[in-house]
Amino acid sequence: MGILIDKNTKVIVQGITGREGSLRAKYMKDYGTKVVAGTSPGKGGEEVAGIPVYHTVKQAVAEHGEIDFSVIFVPGRALKAAVKEAADAGVKNIVPCVESVPIHDIMEMVEYCKLKGTRLIGPGSIGIITPGEAVVGWLGGNVEWANSFFRPGPIGVFSRSGGQSGTIPWILKENGYGVSTVVHTGTEPVLGTSFADLLPLFEEDPQTEAVAVFSEIGGTQEEECAEVIAAGKFTKPFVIYVAGAWAPEGQRFSHASSIVERGRGSAKSKMEAIQKAGGYVAMSPNDIPRILKNVLKH
Repeated sequence: MGILIDKNTKVIVQGITGREGSLRAKYMKDYGTKVVAGTSPGKGGEEVAGIPVYHTVKQAVAEHGEIDFSVIFVPGRALKAAVKEAADAGVKNIVPCVESVPIHDIMEMVEYCKLKGTRLIGPGSIGIITPGEAVVGWLGGNVEWANSFFRPGPIGVFSRSGGQSGTIPWILKENGYGVSTVVHTGTEPVLGTSFADLLPLFEEDPQTEAVAVFSEIGGTQEEECAEVIAAGKFTKPFVIYVAGAWAPEGQRFSHASSIVERGRGSAKSKMEAIQKAGGYVAMSPNDIPRILKNVLKH
């Protein structure tokens, strides 16, 4: 089954007539995702890859009914309005594949979506994939690569890194494991959905037997995962690799949000928290499947 998306998930693409929007909409459709509509102000009535285009999200919803996901490809300065438009139209989940968004806009979007009961994944997310079912965003790049990197199986995966969201599934595949769902949570300093928010979803998923995470220094998402595990809200094996363990306090590493301050967000604090809660720490990404084999016994 996986989490969040499957072959029945109804998806729209905001900004579908742009270069990125049209390319990614075709990829999603070709993979098998149920992309029912796209939007682009002033271009209603057109089609992209056989997908009908509407002026607004409200018009798309009126024509196609309740929408599960909107994937957004617009310039960063236009993202706040696009997110609000989708939330106002009752879209259940939003994935903004947009980076370099003003931080005050992100904070406003996150709060607005909470008030509307809409899940925001990102900004800066490249998407979600449930192998063999559906993809939202552009995780995988194209159908051939997606089929090569992401094989169905029992391991849930998430990461702040778009690239490593593909690396871990590849390593798992090479060692005989597939994945249930892979989620790239996004690269921005403030995100609508955290690691800890995803754990209860994987806990409820019968396909997922364990979760593997590529992590980085900075932020407290991993410590929050430890709190969820310690509270008994996630009981399956949890394996984490933390990149950037060499970085001193105050050193930026990779994404803008990956900065260690006053002992919080360090590799040491993350690893200690996870181990104390009963999770497992890999010293390299290649150790993840070895740990899983020992824990899962298959």
